[in-house]
Amino acid sequence: MKISSFVHFATFGVKTILFRKKLPILGTVIVTDKCNLHCKHCSVNNITAVIHPYEQVRREMQELYDMGIRILFFCGGETFLWRDGEKTLRDLVIEAKEMGFLIVNVVTNGTHPIDLPEADLILLSLDGDREHHNDIRGNTYDTIMNNIANATADNICFYMAINQINKDCVAHVCRTARDTKNVKAVSFNFHTPYPDTRELALTKEDKKKCCDTIEQMMKEGAPVFNLKSAFPYLINNSFPTPCHQCVVIENGKISTCGRCIDVPDLCSECGYFFVAEYTLLFRGNIKIIFEMLRTYLKYI
Repeated sequence: MKISSFVHFATFGVKTILFRKKLPILGTVIVTDKCNLHCKHCSVNNITAVIHPYEQVRREMQELYDMGIRILFFCGGETFLWRDGEKTLRDLVIEAKEMGFLIVNVVTNGTHPIDLPEADLILLSLDGDREHHNDIRGNTYDTIMNNIANATADNICFYMAINQINKDCVAHVCRTARDTKNVKAVSFNFHTPYPDTRELALTKEDKKKCCDTIEQMMKEGAPVFNLKSAFPYLINNSFPTPCHQCVVIENGKISTCGRCIDVPDLCSECGYFFVAEYTLLFRGNIKIIFEMLRTYLKYI
């Protein structure tokens, strides 16, 4: 991370903590909800299957920038399906950098060729070993691993959503992240149970076991892009929600924290590690502050 970026984020953090501000710093643009997969745990794919036009996406990027957001995510659906004429996802990432965003990340299912060296991180969904990943996402594991091997930069971070199907695969994904070329780290979430996927939700005991495994893998040198200080809050769902420092914009609509905020009572079952980490950070949790500093400086 550049020194200028670090100073900007540090200043934002200090002001937010001292003055209890609720201004956002992280924003996500949903470029499409169209997806080539139909994953068992996903509730937001192909609802409209609309690929939003370039001018609209650019306006939304500018709107987020004008709000003070400096960490930008492009998300879907499947982001690599986005195209408008000759413009592709890569053009959006380059333009976001030119616009002034300090960190630009992309979320993908990894089934498309990965040629995006301009992104700071590509969060790529890997949901277990071959058997369990394919059970959730269809026969895609080998395609994804081949695309990772042929990626044009080492900016990939595995992004695993832990649920009842793959809860015993955490250590495997940690080791795969450690041992795979072009992969910098792995980031975890617990399944957030939308009404149509409630059967995949983890129990408190499941979460405790998963966090114990993640912590053990950290001790063994696995490159985990999460903060162990947040684990007790995630296990007990005792972190504050929603996260006012994060927003999502989709087809002109801005939602605080994420799209799931509109689902009644779902915040109380939130499984997003970043929500726990950011809300605790901006409440001034000392352990979280120092652990986030070490983690972000290491992987971004």
